[in-house]
Amino acid sequence: MSVIVFGSLNLDLVARTPRLPMPSETLTGYSFETIPGGKGANQAVAAARLGISTHLIGRVGGDRFGQTLLQSLQSDGVHCEGVAIDEASHSGVALITVDDASENQIIVIPGANGRVGEAEVYRLRSVLSDAKVLLLQLEVPLAAIEAAAQAAKQAGIPVILDPAPAQSDFPAELYSLIDILTPNQVEASQLVGFAIDTEAEVVRAGQILHQRGVQTVVIKRGKQGAWVQTATEAFAIEAFPVQAIDTVAAGDAFNGGLAAGLASGLSLQAALIQAAAVAALSVTQTGAQPSMPTREEVERFLEEMGR
Repeated sequence: MSVIVFGSLNLDLVARTPRLPMPSETLTGYSFETIPGGKGANQAVAAARLGISTHLIGRVGGDRFGQTLLQSLQSDGVHCEGVAIDEASHSGVALITVDDASENQIIVIPGANGRVGEAEVYRLRSVLSDAKVLLLQLEVPLAAIEAAAQAAKQAGIPVILDPAPAQSDFPAELYSLIDILTPNQVEASQLVGFAIDTEAEVVRAGQILHQRGVQTVVIKRGKQGAWVQTATEAFAIEAFPVQAIDTVAAGDAFNGGLAAGLASGLSLQAALIQAAAVAALSVTQTGAQPSMPTREEVERFLEEMGR
């Protein structure tokens, strides 16, 4: 009953300002933090805090940031034997600005994440036999993502891909290797080539992505919940109403919650409801990994929401 996450680890350098800066503008912020992040690591923490055995495959640099990232993950119960220390590179970092409206701007510098490749795919194959689901994102090279998805497909392990950050050169052959694709509206728009502003456009995007070979498409819509398209049905998952403080890792919380739900034997719809709850709770706290809720917190929240 394990989740394997193949992906990135970053140290987030987070500045808080009253508003986001305009181009060429210098603003004075009021706080600064260093917080463990990276989409792969965030999603691994989200799954691990839900009580699921979670393994992370990736790479950090041979620097103090890498040591910080590994220590933080291990403290959350994530198995990090598959994370290599690359002495020839620095660890990945993300420069994040968050304003008082909880909106954000993010610049990611991949570092060691950009060197993920055949060695990581080899380590992935060695642990696939114990996995229930493989969770992927796009902060490591696409060639490695394709190879990881192919390895999981050959082993009969379901693949969830979060196509973030958005990429215009998404390989057409990758769609058929994906069991569940989880773009947000911006990422879905990048994939299908048109703006997604209306309900009809969301439905159309879901149908197009499904027709490209993805078994299940989940378009994350923030406060509007999620739209789900499968081979036999289409339905909406409502978002839970909460007061958002920091939305930086909401998508990662959703994906970690979804993977954990499926690994624990929940139906797709039940796993999606859990994912929505994990995402809702995450935005009520600051930081990426620190915002991920525990199983007890999620269960209590769902009970309070009548679910």
